[in-house]
Amino acid sequence: MNQILMSESYNISPEIKRKRLVYKVNFFISLILIIILFSYYAYAEYSKYVEEEQAKQVLNSINFSIEEYDDTNVKLTKDSETVVLDDSKTETVEDPNKRTSEEDQAYKKAVNQTTKTAKSGDKYYTIGVIEIPKLNLSYGILNKTTDEILKLSPTKFWGPDPNKVGNLCVVGHNYRNSKFFSKVPTLVNGDIIKITDVTGKTVEYEIYDMYVVEPENVSSTSQKTNGKREITLITCTDDSVNRVIVKAREKQN
Repeated sequence: MNQILMSESYNISPEIKRKRLVYKVNFFISLILIIILFSYYAYAEYSKYVEEEQAKQVLNSINFSIEEYDDTNVKLTKDSETVVLDDSKTETVEDPNKRTSEEDQAYKKAVNQTTKTAKSGDKYYTIGVIEIPKLNLSYGILNKTTDEILKLSPTKFWGPDPNKVGNLCVVGHNYRNSKFFSKVPTLVNGDIIKITDVTGKTVEYEIYDMYVVEPENVSSTSQKTNGKREITLITCTDDSVNRVIVKAREKQN
């Protein structure tokens, strides 16, 4: 019997041996690739989790009170500057965006209490809170946009202070899940966005337009708002090729 088994083992052809070797090599390569892909996925998900936790910390660090204001009038200051009111003309009027003494104190407090340093070394602080009730979304708005700061929370890209006359442009990542601005492309005209500034004033904005542009197109950041308060949300399309633009205007009661 042993002689028969030994005879069969010695009779394995070189071709069969080669196929077995190829199979083993392919198996180990496939296993390594699966491990690498799983590790990459796990790391990506962990990074998103960490960024979401950091965003929560940003939000939790804000201690100015959030309260509804019924005041829709712009409080003008005594200093006059030239501001653009519409596409066709400019007028010398009292600047509605100049900070009052109360606002100035609130900003100093926000800077002192919320300033942190990103991994890149950039310092940032919180200038407000954005809430979108439909998406159950609430994040702090950071004062400037860099690659590292964008990983922490939505950021101000361009425009005035929150709830000031003009077009406040806020940028946020689309991670194709429920975090940051991932669900912003699902909004529709008529949906509400709430912005709370450092004084605790909350203003509701109603979406009136949505569209997609190429990354080089920055026309949505124009500050020509006919003297109205507006906000623009900017995020990536799901394929990260273009940009989703969401335009909203202060809701009139």
